[in-house]
Amino acid sequence: MKRTKPHSREQLVLAAFLIAAIVFGLLFFGKYQASRELPTTKPEPKPVGTVQVTLFFATPDAEGLGREGRQMAACESLPECVESLVDEVANGPVGDLHPTLPPNAVVHDVRIEGETAVVDFGDDLLKGLPGGSSAEMAAVYSVVNTICLNYPQIKGVKFLVEGAEVETLTGHLDLRLPIPPDFSLEKNNKKVATP
Repeated sequence: MKRTKPHSREQLVLAAFLIAAIVFGLLFFGKYQASRELPTTKPEPKPVGTVQVTLFFATPDAEGLGREGRQMAACESLPECVESLVDEVANGPVGDLHPTLPPNAVVHDVRIEGETAVVDFGDDLLKGLPGGSSAEMAAVYSVVNTICLNYPQIKGVKFLVEGAEVETLTGHLDLRLPIPPDFSLEKNNKKVATP
């Protein structure tokens, strides 16, 4: 009988192929296992969509404030939410109520200090606000009541203009201290909700 010599070249190729198959198999299995493991920490949810808020504007007879419902984009932080609310008040009502802030009133900054929201307006607030105690009262309390109703953890609002404290807007209300809400200024009116 004749013995045949093993083909060493063929065996070497076969061994290399088997080693490569085993390595790729282990890598694939490792990735598969990693994909099946659940994360140990929950991802922080980001606000999406809209929220319903209540804004205050002057009543048609200018003798008080009325409520108007509005949909706003959801926000992530309390200062951002407060700034969005005040911007909506500056945008004015869409129903039968009347604006309380000049349309060009701009909020430069909002910060929260304890239970107080500090709102820094641009000087267009002073320039565009009509004189008279009722206009000043409507402007101040539309902002304060809107913020405090929607965010009850805020108990008062401090007004700044161009980063500086102001004694008053038009000479009638003392604004040196934070202003608490006054819901007694609200007059009965039909609430208006917008889509």
